[in-house]
Amino acid sequence: MPRPTTRPASRSHDSGKKRVYVRKRVCRFCQDQNLEIDYKDPKLLKHFITERGKIMPRRMTGTCANHQRKLKEAIMMARHIAFLPFTTLSK
Repeated sequence: MPRPTTRPASRSHDSGKKRVYVRKRVCRFCQDQNLEIDYKDPKLLKHFITERGKIMPRRMTGTCANHQRKLKEAIMMARHIAFLPFTTLSK
């Protein structure tokens, strides 16, 4: 069956929705030079994993690429040493 060649009616740019201003997130490790990423600090690392145990992406945490890589390595090391769980128990 051939596809229709007509396009749907164009949407209006003003759809009645208000724009929500989202503040740009900044890397907390770049802001505070004294704050270090360490695999032995599970309190700090818990802020960067979800309740299911997944590592949160940069767009959610606001960390820069360099610190996100260091965070990933620290979280992986903390998991292997059993400071952090790999996943949560779900029934």
